[in-house]
Amino acid sequence: MNYSFQFGAVFAAWPLLLEGTWKTIELSFLAMLGGLAVAIVCAWAKTGGPAPLRWLVNAYIELIRNTPFLVQLFFFFFALPAIGLRWSAHTAALTAMIVNLGAYATEIIRAGIEAIPRGQIEAGLALNLKAHEIFRYVVLKPALKAIYPALTSQFILLMLSSSVVSVISADDLTSVASNLQSQTFRSFEIYIVVAAIYLALALSFSTLFRAVYRRAFDYPDRR
Repeated sequence: MNYSFQFGAVFAAWPLLLEGTWKTIELSFLAMLGGLAVAIVCAWAKTGGPAPLRWLVNAYIELIRNTPFLVQLFFFFFALPAIGLRWSAHTAALTAMIVNLGAYATEIIRAGIEAIPRGQIEAGLALNLKAHEIFRYVVLKPALKAIYPALTSQFILLMLSSSVVSVISADDLTSVASNLQSQTFRSFEIYIVVAAIYLALALSFSTLFRAVYRRAFDYPDRR
């Protein structure tokens, strides 16, 4: 192979790459918060809500989990404007990511909730706790502790999947890389650097999530 590596054009564009990296972090973080909120509500509805609500949640989960994320993204960005709902590429990307994560995280949280022993819930009732207090303190927190590794893995997968939003020209790291490639034609060098950035982001998110776990859940048992 007679290929001459030239990273000069990539290093010269570091401000753009850093801006794209920040956009990816911002988009992913907001989608994680929104998706987690959606998942908690849907998990509650699926495990203890009325039958019509459970049916709606099940339909939502099946629809999202059995269709490609790219198609969902196109639906929010291209299909909805056809009926008058117009929004920016960034908003469409964020909405699609929240909806996608919400469906997957709902099943993760639902599994954690159903793993809580019935005796703990009965103890909460014996203490005269209200329904929302039992769900928050007796059910949700232990469930989140049990499913935390699976949930954070889904968060990191979401961050990596955010690269897909570049196809609708949403501002993110992959979009910046695509623009640089079209200007410099140094595809190999650009995508080596971008892959390294995504790897650094994934490892950074993993470190952050471990720190959050120690802070929120890793408490000693009180006997």
